[in-house]
Amino acid sequence: MSSTELAREALPQRIKRKVKNALGPWGVFLEGFVRHPVMVGSIVPSSRFVIRKMLAPVDWDNCKLFVEYGPGVGTFCQPVLDRLPRDGMLLVIDTNPDFIEYLRRTITDSRFVAVLGSAADVEDIVKAHGHEKADYVLSGLPFSTLPDGVGPAIAAATHRVIRKGGAFLVYQFTPRARDFMARHFTRIDSGLEVINVPPCCMFWGWKDED
Repeated sequence: MSSTELAREALPQRIKRKVKNALGPWGVFLEGFVRHPVMVGSIVPSSRFVIRKMLAPVDWDNCKLFVEYGPGVGTFCQPVLDRLPRDGMLLVIDTNPDFIEYLRRTITDSRFVAVLGSAADVEDIVKAHGHEKADYVLSGLPFSTLPDGVGPAIAAATHRVIRKGGAFLVYQFTPRARDFMARHFTRIDSGLEVINVPPCCMFWGWKDED
């Protein structure tokens, strides 16, 4: 292949990189949605209204480990870090290497740890980072569209890893996520945020007993 042909072949990649860089986190998020639509809950990141309402019930003074599944480009990360105690840890887990690389590059807070892996392995991941239990777990994963068996496995592992008094925080665009939670969490609070695209269903599953 001639140098001219090589240059012509590389042009679309250069254009793609420039567009992605110009869009910033939106470009990374959009590419993640296009590549893995089943694993990304929405093409639009959550609004500040969802973030504020979702995190409101958290007892931040007693939060040492906050876990997030599917952080994407970090829409919730900085708000969580802004509220987290100085000796706390935010541990995020995602199967998308592009998201993990972006987060590691853009978030330099020493309390932040990004792990490439599956939420179903949360117990092993939490232990590998020096904790036995998590205080809170946040998830925007689209439970209803995950591969067969993955949703129930994640819900079960999450219930086991959360300490007594902690909670599983779930935001979705369908109320079906509650069904996955109800198999393990007997007390579930719910809410709805309409100032979001699309309107967002929110659930807080509390672990009252070990």
